[in-house]
Amino acid sequence: MILTEVLIIGAGPTGLMLANQLGRRGIRPTIVDRHSGPAQQSRAMAVHARTLEIYSKLGIADRALELGAVGNGANMWAGGVLKARIPFEEMGKNLSPFPFVLMLGQDDNERIMGDHLRHWDMTVQWNTELIALEQHPAHVTATVKDPNGSTRTIDAAYVAGCDGARSAVREMNGIGFPGAPYEHSFFVADTEATGPMVPNELNVYLWRNGFHLYFPMRGANRWRVIGLLPDDLHAKSDLKFDDVIPSLRREGGAALTFKSCLWFSTYRIHHRRTERFRDRRCFLLGDAAHVHSPMGGQGMNTGLQDAYNLAWKLALVVTHRADDALLDSYEPERLPVADRLLSTTDRAFRFIVSDSWVGGMFRTRILPNVAALAMTRERVRKSAFRTISQIGISYRESPLSRTMDGVAREAPRAGDRFPWLRLTFQGGGPGEDLFERLDDTRFNLLVVGQPAPPTESLGLGGLLQSHVVRLEGENVRALAAVSITGPSYYLLRPDGHVGLAGTNADAGALRRWFSDCHVHLDSGDRQHAAMRLGVV
Repeated sequence: MILTEVLIIGAGPTGLMLANQLGRRGIRPTIVDRHSGPAQQSRAMAVHARTLEIYSKLGIADRALELGAVGNGANMWAGGVLKARIPFEEMGKNLSPFPFVLMLGQDDNERIMGDHLRHWDMTVQWNTELIALEQHPAHVTATVKDPNGSTRTIDAAYVAGCDGARSAVREMNGIGFPGAPYEHSFFVADTEATGPMVPNELNVYLWRNGFHLYFPMRGANRWRVIGLLPDDLHAKSDLKFDDVIPSLRREGGAALTFKSCLWFSTYRIHHRRTERFRDRRCFLLGDAAHVHSPMGGQGMNTGLQDAYNLAWKLALVVTHRADDALLDSYEPERLPVADRLLSTTDRAFRFIVSDSWVGGMFRTRILPNVAALAMTRERVRKSAFRTISQIGISYRESPLSRTMDGVAREAPRAGDRFPWLRLTFQGGGPGEDLFERLDDTRFNLLVVGQPAPPTESLGLGGLLQSHVVRLEGENVRALAAVSITGPSYYLLRPDGHVGLAGTNADAGALRRWFSDCHVHLDSGDRQHAAMRLGVV
């Protein structure tokens, strides 16, 4: 019998993110996976701005950028003609330090996060399968089968199911996973190819009966190609990449040439969402909780945000800095995100693969023209980037979100990710990247145009840091750009989302927020706990 604070089932991107986030907060989870090792191939390719912001805090963004290919735009083709370009870099300007989409395969993301586990003296226990799970009032007992076939039990305070669409954690807790597969089959191939594709950018080929996507990869003329499998190939046995090349060249033009194919696979996709994200001491994250169309490349990124959301809450609870009730906020925050994602990607996917005459006309003639027109409008560009990059995800309806009277309607509100800004914190000093200044292993109190309230009486110690921003000089312009024009304050959660927003900062409002959110105040062991949570 082994006692661990958190047992993570599944060492894909979501499980590795959760393990790393707990590790840097002083928690050493146990992480097991039934597979023999990390993924060797993957369909996921897009790493969005919000994920890169999280990677930056974790210290792995530079490595991801080194291994990936920065995509500054997407190009839409129809009938072999370039119809529209969606400029990611321009869309995301001043919204994120990463105004682009990084083309980096799931396998590389897993390798980066897996290597980073060494910083916390953690390793994945591969070839270790969960075979039984029993929940008790104060712990969970998991039975796992080791590589040699023997079994053992692990007692854990909490279990995180990051074990994919066929999640054993979900099934052993009897949680439904309603949904269905799409009727279409897809293919994916890693290729060396030359043709009319715009280099280093996503290229989307729209045609009468479907679409092809070309993702740039690291290396000369390397492209990952994803598309609908032609109808006449569905029943073909021993299918090879050579079989789909005619349809690719028919839509991409005679100049399209494939020199080699390093990997080829076919697959079907589902759209499903688990009935619950939490069952007592067990949580579901990533594909164990939601699977959907690959439209927009949101899947892996959403799982990583599930982990980021849960990690800081688990860390507070297992170090006795918060009650278990804090964990009740995970489901009401992340389940609506999954619902919106399934709804939007499902509608977009069904329309983009529609075999009706109207669907074909929309894909090849209307959609590219509408996209080209929309991208001429800054408001539309910014809104689209917030959605695609996931920086626009908000938890305004969360039990942890409270916006006080007087906060301007257009200003950041409780639940929002606080905007990325450059601000001056010392009189006459240089502007600083706010995100680099904030420590995401702690709460951060951002006080604008007024002195910071005394927070020592809260007893949070190093778990809360205050930052005073003067309303003068360049700060006035930077804050006005996000509709902050007068004295205000924002209590930022460790994940960068606003917990409490108001105008006149006072310690009493902070005390009430922490108390209502089940975070312990005036703890006798606060110094020790804060040191554990502050491990970076």
